[in-house]
Amino acid sequence: MSYERVGSAFISKDSGGHVHPEETLVDSFTEFVKGIEPQLKHALVAALGTDLGLEATAEGLAYGWEQWERVRAMDNPGGYLYRVGKSRVKRIRQSPPVLPRVMSAPQPWVEPGLPEALSRLSERQRVAVLLIHTLGYTFSEVADLLGVSKTTVQKHVERGLKRLRAALGGVI
Repeated sequence: MSYERVGSAFISKDSGGHVHPEETLVDSFTEFVKGIEPQLKHALVAALGTDLGLEATAEGLAYGWEQWERVRAMDNPGGYLYRVGKSRVKRIRQSPPVLPRVMSAPQPWVEPGLPEALSRLSERQRVAVLLIHTLGYTFSEVADLLGVSKTTVQKHVERGLKRLRAALGGVI
């Protein structure tokens, strides 16, 4: 299959030269981004902190567009772009992630030590705990996004919650 630029779109042609206008790269990538961008952003922010997480999301999606022909054929393109985003911002990451500060009232009460306790978890534990218990993702959704098994996600959550309870004196 080859692609030809027509205006701002890329039109696909099969080996016989037949045009398939309904299968444009732009359209397929746009649909992909609509579905994966929120999950990718949540996972990367949980893993890297707000600033680097947003940067990693942009980096991952930019790479996805540059390599869209190859990426869209993958079994788990969202998981792949998660890893790409992380690896692209690691070179600028020199300190542990800075998690958002707990705001004072009228926000709901949050244990003041929670951000520090979360930052002490391993990255995988923190990502799993935040996505599941803060954003309401399912174990299956997190497993698919991170490219690991559902059991692995469950273990990360269990171990992360155990460490959080110990750090916070059983408050959670």
